Amino acid sequence: MKRARAVKTAGHWDNASAVDSITLCADERHRRRVVLTGERGTKFLLDLPQATALRDGDGLVLDDGAIVRIVGRPEPLIEIAAADAHELARVAWHIGNRHIDVQIVGERLRIRRDHVIEDMLRGLGARLTPVQAPFDPEHGAYDHHGHEHGGHHHDHDHG
Repeated sequence: MKRARAVKTAGHWDNASAVDSITLCADERHRRRVVLTGERGTKFLLDLPQATALRDGDGLVLDDGAIVRIVGRPEPLIEIAAADAHELARVAWHIGNRHIDVQIVGERLRIRRDHVIEDMLRGLGARLTPVQAPFDPEHGAYDHHGHEHGGHHHDHDHG
């Protein structure tokens, strides 16, 4: 069975060169070792040195050099906007205080749908918009992993 032991970060490889793709939700994309099968039937063992948060657009490098593209499965999310940067920071603090996974998208935040949290955010004055999109939450500062960028290895705080 083929193995994928390296990850090329989205934007650091040619998407058109992918031999296959695999669509996974955010929880399914935080992996170290698992057997996966791509949409075109490529079966391989993901075999990374440590658990890694795979992001939409990343490429898994197979032992023969072929690349399988990671596609983030759209999930039911809520997009959060606020009147200004101060109010957005205030909303972000309340989200973080509840240890909720959050994605930063420009000047907005995204979280998974949760009616209790949504009511709290409305009470704080946030503007909420339901969206279906891949979820790439931020990962904690203490959750280290490595990513390969065009042949170079870097450690990041997102995985």
